[in-house]
Amino acid sequence: MAATVGIAYLQARGGSTGTKARAGSPPLELDFGLRTDAQARALARAETLYNDHHAAAAAKIFARYDSLEAQIGSAFAAWPRHGLDTLKRIVAAHPGSALAELHLGLAYYWSGRDADAAVAFKRTETLEPDTPYALSAASILHPNMPRQPLPLFVPSSPQPDVTTVTALRARAAGHDVVARIYYGLALQRLGRAISAERAFAAAAAIAPDDPEALAAAAVGRFSKEHPARAFAQLGPLAQRFPHAAVVRFHLGYLLLWIGARKQAAKELKLARADAPGSVYARYATTLLAALGHGTR
Repeated sequence: MAATVGIAYLQARGGSTGTKARAGSPPLELDFGLRTDAQARALARAETLYNDHHAAAAAKIFARYDSLEAQIGSAFAAWPRHGLDTLKRIVAAHPGSALAELHLGLAYYWSGRDADAAVAFKRTETLEPDTPYALSAASILHPNMPRQPLPLFVPSSPQPDVTTVTALRARAAGHDVVARIYYGLALQRLGRAISAERAFAAAAAIAPDDPEALAAAAVGRFSKEHPARAFAQLGPLAQRFPHAAVVRFHLGYLLLWIGARKQAAKELKLARADAPGSVYARYATTLLAALGHGTR
């Protein structure tokens, strides 16, 4: 999940280095993926309580467990009492954890240490890049892009008749291109950007002339740090398949992410014209309306 602090302030973007502690307490950014066990449910509930400003109630739940998530939750629930020092100790005990490093960055920021926060967020991205925590750090470091962690690929093919990520993974292990695309989408939704990129690339590898698979592979390459990786594939695809709505739509969609609104509108209009009544026409119309283009 994306961080909610809206940090446009970091030294890495030319902001103040900061010296004064901020009011309130830092947000918790916990992620339990597909876990449904009792502890995950309890800690998720505690996270909601904490982020809704019920720190005392959250603290009681966090205190029941000794997992890394619970330790971080307890430190934040007691903020500002020794919070930053506690996070430093947690990171020292878990030096490879993106979860811990992300929250150290948030603790630094709320303590007024913006430059240290920027270093921690950048480290979060590199420690465990295939995690939602890396995506949260990227969202913080690139506040001019949408808060959504990733631009999700929009398939037009009907979803396979499976209902779980595990079943999708099993289906994707074969030569089912659509299953591989939907498995990649499921991984995107879980914040597993690198795994999603690999799943989309695998779909394109077995369907090298399918514009939907190729567009998915291009979208999977997008990151807030390096958006050009996606455009390097989408641009040539638009030339190779000039009337493929799936390509035009995703090119326009990603252009919106980098703020190129005029060019995005052009591509979205082409997508709508190329496939009237399609899912891409519907989404393109919605985005164009948000850009003030109405139905033109």
